[in-house]
Amino acid sequence: MNSPFYTAEHEAFRQVMRRFVAKEIEPYAHEWDEAGEFPRALYAKAAAIGLLGLGFPEEYGGIPADQFLKIVASQELARAGAGGVSASLMSHTIGSPPIARAARDEVKARVLPEVLSGRKISALAITEPSGGSDVANLRTRARRDGDHYIVNGEKTFITSGVRADYLTVAVRTGGEGSGGVSLLLIEGDTPGLSRTKLKKMGWWASDTATLHFDDCRVPVTNLIGEEGHGFRLIMQNFNSERMGMAASCTAYARVCVEEAIAYAKERKTFGKPIAQHQVIRHKIVDMAQKVAASQAMLEMLAWRLEQGESPVAEICMIEPGHPNHGVLRLRSGADFRWRRLHARHQSRAHLPRGEGQRDRRRHGGDHEGSRQQADGAVTGVPRSLRHARASPVRGAEAPSARRRPGYPRRTR
Repeated sequence: MNSPFYTAEHEAFRQVMRRFVAKEIEPYAHEWDEAGEFPRALYAKAAAIGLLGLGFPEEYGGIPADQFLKIVASQELARAGAGGVSASLMSHTIGSPPIARAARDEVKARVLPEVLSGRKISALAITEPSGGSDVANLRTRARRDGDHYIVNGEKTFITSGVRADYLTVAVRTGGEGSGGVSLLLIEGDTPGLSRTKLKKMGWWASDTATLHFDDCRVPVTNLIGEEGHGFRLIMQNFNSERMGMAASCTAYARVCVEEAIAYAKERKTFGKPIAQHQVIRHKIVDMAQKVAASQAMLEMLAWRLEQGESPVAEICMIEPGHPNHGVLRLRSGADFRWRRLHARHQSRAHLPRGEGQRDRRRHGGDHEGSRQQADGAVTGVPRSLRHARASPVRGAEAPSARRRPGYPRRTR
């Protein structure tokens, strides 16, 4: 679908990303899922095409990038359908922005070039066993002891948690509530830090871990921003993370629809591919509408961010939340492995219903008619096959002669 938001530069980078994914990720995605990880060398390969540096300061090896270049990167990565690979490969996009934004200059100069070149791995550690989104009530504590903080506590579900060389960790340095939260950069070889790898239902190739901090001594110079100001930095990070998740999941949903269409052309029932059944085509059109609506909202929010706005509420609205159930129903029980791979490829856009639908029937044609016009373009089924009538069943009563139950036959 053409969009007015993308320039020749965006499209050139899209082609670079597409070649990278086709060569370096797609052929190995299943193998890496089964192994539970991907080769560390992939980070350096991603850095070589400029992927890791997008949006970071040039002085540390970054590349200037607007919101749309980031959308291109996220959505091209999603084409491989390997969510676990994307999550860990890009964990620096949530672990390193607070460093770039608020760390001391000497910390930036030491850490960021290593991460953006792919030599080191960066991760964000906020979620705890006691809660995730309730950041203001986190329990991991950092006690000041001279030139160091002594850190004790646990973090869990941390992406790149096992292999990360640098951990951006939310800790409590003060009293209760958001005002007591700070961010510390904790290096992976810090004594007292241990890690437990987690097994998951999906995203098998993603390195996910629980972290244990037992009297970890962290230099005061590794404080990111001011003490007690970590909550605001975390919230700024969440908005960027939500945009990235929305871009990826919208693309995953598109991949699901494309695969559903391919399957519908192959799977046969009653002597013909199920794509030739009108009800199946209409289901696909409905799914394609939701994907298109999500993409449109995503791009409009990206444009607003580029204009200097901060549409936080709308960004929260687009954050994906539930699977594309229609695709799973279409596939039925044929392939549980496909379900596992794609169950998280999600889109949250909902089309308006209720009163507005009556107006659309009057002014834009009825919903069924619109879907019938769209189903050919979406599914690729030729018009001659879409409108072919099924053979009548022998002995069946003509529709006009049927009598509805409970209604007497009309007499003159």
